[in-house]
Amino acid sequence: MLFELILFSGFAGITVFIGGLLAKSFNHYVKDSPVKYRVIHTLMSFGAGIILSALALVLVPKGMEVLSVWGVTGAFVLGAVLFMLLDRRLAQSGSRQATLLAMMMDFVPESLALGAVFAVEPKTAMLLAVFIGLQNLPESFNSYRDLVLSGCGTQKALAIFFGLSFFGIISALIGHFLLSSYPTLTAYLMMFASGGILYLLIQDIIPESKLDNHYSTSLGAALGFLVGVIGEMLI
Repeated sequence: MLFELILFSGFAGITVFIGGLLAKSFNHYVKDSPVKYRVIHTLMSFGAGIILSALALVLVPKGMEVLSVWGVTGAFVLGAVLFMLLDRRLAQSGSRQATLLAMMMDFVPESLALGAVFAVEPKTAMLLAVFIGLQNLPESFNSYRDLVLSGCGTQKALAIFFGLSFFGIISALIGHFLLSSYPTLTAYLMMFASGGILYLLIQDIIPESKLDNHYSTSLGAALGFLVGVIGEMLI
């Protein structure tokens, strides 16, 4: 059973590194063109849809099952406000690493929740692992590009992403051994992460995914959400 948790969380984490590899290859082999930028923005939009489906189908419903109205409200608002303050601090610093930090700010809480619910609801944990892995792919793709544009070398950036890919396993194991016996605390974590992720989605990811005078890129969000719906129905 522990092996399955490591396998699921490993999949969720390795997509961080895969997204970096794809971005490196894309930047190296594909020349700048309108088509290239359309692909990039469509991928970002697809990631936004995946994130939204994780919120709507897993994190928020599971939190609502356990917590009171006040508990849901408090944890959700706290997550949104804290992520807003962190995002504002990053914007003031002018760092291009904001996308990378935003990815980790939702990756770690979600992985903790994955480990916590695995012992009780393995099918839900499997679905959450798929959601995390799919959303990490476009997020890491864009994070890699931001890191390189900020002056980070390609090999160093890939090394960073390789290291970060193990955060999923570490966080999931912590959640499994420390939080699985505390469903209320896990529910608070889910709602906290939901508030923060939704803030980042509206503030950073969705606006960045929009491409002027090209409307088909936004279909990526609808397709990403549909992937989540299909995953929920199959699992």
